Amino acid sequence: MSDPGSMSRLDKLRALEEWLDWQLRQTRGRIQQLKAQERQKHQEQERRAREKREHGQPQVEEQRPRSPDWGIDDIGVGTLQSEVHRGDCFAAGKRLRAISREQALAALAGGAPACEVCRPDTALGAL
Repeated sequence: MSDPGSMSRLDKLRALEEWLDWQLRQTRGRIQQLKAQERQKHQEQERRAREKREHGQPQVEEQRPRSPDWGIDDIGVGTLQSEVHRGDCFAAGKRLRAISREQALAALAGGAPACEVCRPDTALGAL
């Protein structure tokens, strides 16, 4: 026999439905709050960019730093020989040290080898 004071399955499901409705309203409210924050953030960024343009400040794009045009890196530990690269060469790795066009030409003229991947000697016209 069932206890007359206990909830029926139907009552339990209705209570669950009511709680789930409450949860859904809470979630939708939070979504609306976050959308409003996103809009406000976007409007603030646009306002700052507009102010910079109006005051003649150049707009700086958020991106990784520009790679140098030319670079040089030590081929091995303890060696004096260095290899000349274009600044965007993937083969140079993290050891690449930025140099000017004139320094790259001087290094090539002094016997430093050109990277066989990016061929800076060809790009510099130092064949």
